[in-house]
Amino acid sequence: MRATIWHNPRCSKSRAVLELLRAQGIEPVMFNYLAHAPDPQTLRRVAAECGGARALVRDGEAIYSELRLDEADDEALLEAMHAHPQLINRPVVITRRGARLCRPPETVMELLE
Repeated sequence: MRATIWHNPRCSKSRAVLELLRAQGIEPVMFNYLAHAPDPQTLRRVAAECGGARALVRDGEAIYSELRLDEADDEALLEAMHAHPQLINRPVVITRRGARLCRPPETVMELLE
């Protein structure tokens, strides 16, 4: 099975998902979303599969408050995540079965069954 992970090696949840994937014999494509933000179309599709932009945004980041995103709609959140990829929650895993924000890490198993 092919899988892509939006990975931050400093994140314990991201490392845990990577470990779970590897335990299943899957070496995922690592996407450094912090260095190269996903394009708006990809962000829109992944957010929709993960429950909407609000479900994918990290609301604890300082930039979230600075940009006053509390009342933002999905399009504004997607634009903010594209411009400031640190706002994207992680880890996100994408397989042929769809995309999931894998919090808790065991959520990744839904994409492998």
